[in-house]
Amino acid sequence: MSHTRRGFLQSATALAAGVTAAAGDAAAQTPGGRGGRAPAAPLRPASEVQVPKMKFGGVEISRMVLGCNPFLGEGHFNPTLAAVMREYFTPERVCDVMHQCNRFGVNAYQLAGGPATLQRFESEGGKMHLIVQGGQSPLEDQMRSLQAFHPLAIYNMGETVDRAFQTDSMDTIKEWCKKARDKGVMVGVGTHKPEVIALVEEQNWDVDFYAGCVYNRTRTDGEWRELLHGELMEMSREMYLQSDPARMYKVMRQTKKPCFAFKILAAGRIPEAGIERAFRTAFESIKPTDGVFVGMFPRVRDQVREDAEIVHRILASS
Repeated sequence: MSHTRRGFLQSATALAAGVTAAAGDAAAQTPGGRGGRAPAAPLRPASEVQVPKMKFGGVEISRMVLGCNPFLGEGHFNPTLAAVMREYFTPERVCDVMHQCNRFGVNAYQLAGGPATLQRFESEGGKMHLIVQGGQSPLEDQMRSLQAFHPLAIYNMGETVDRAFQTDSMDTIKEWCKKARDKGVMVGVGTHKPEVIALVEEQNWDVDFYAGCVYNRTRTDGEWRELLHGELMEMSREMYLQSDPARMYKVMRQTKKPCFAFKILAAGRIPEAGIERAFRTAFESIKPTDGVFVGMFPRVRDQVREDAEIVHRILASS
């Protein structure tokens, strides 16, 4: 099995033999594991390595934003990885990752889901600007549940937007954006398709930013068959073409609005030796006013530190 980014170092045999036991052992040795974080333990001091900031709305946020997918078990690979992520990410461990991000200057979080972990994180002294992923639940309910945390921005998630694009019903997304504007937050559109950003720009929607997956993983089966000369691979929604990122980066550069690129590591498919090159390609391909969403799964490696050091190294040198 090849050594890739997001925890694929464990063999299928090891996983089958006891993912739960392995996670339990790690929890017993790790602050914030199953045994819980010691309530009186002080937070660790800030690192000398800090992720550079960018202006977003009226505040400065880190150009690397903590992504939420691993916390939710959204591994975008197979059900086994999803189960491992869900087993690993107890509320304690989610908070640990968020605190570690704060140490390295990461002060923004792409949030999906409810506020329970946020309450714990803030009670422990943490602070994140929230860029909320919307579209999967009623807007009113979502914003009401997060009101106490003062979200900075909300965007309609790419899955919902892409379905609307494919069914010629983008008016529903435009209407959602109008309602979101009334909530007093920045408003964005998410997508996996460069054509969506181009369309919204052409029609001059009242939005503030875009979130774009650099891999077009919402192609229809018909589109894949055309690309693959009639063939269709298993799990077609999780196919990642190496030629896709350049197309998304191009449309991001063409808009003056801030953009957030996500899945820049192809949901863990980039080999370890290519991680820094993928980060460098992302930051060299987007504007200085753009950032990236990056999910982190530190079960095997200290991805928070590694990613922060890479981003600091790339942006400090530029």
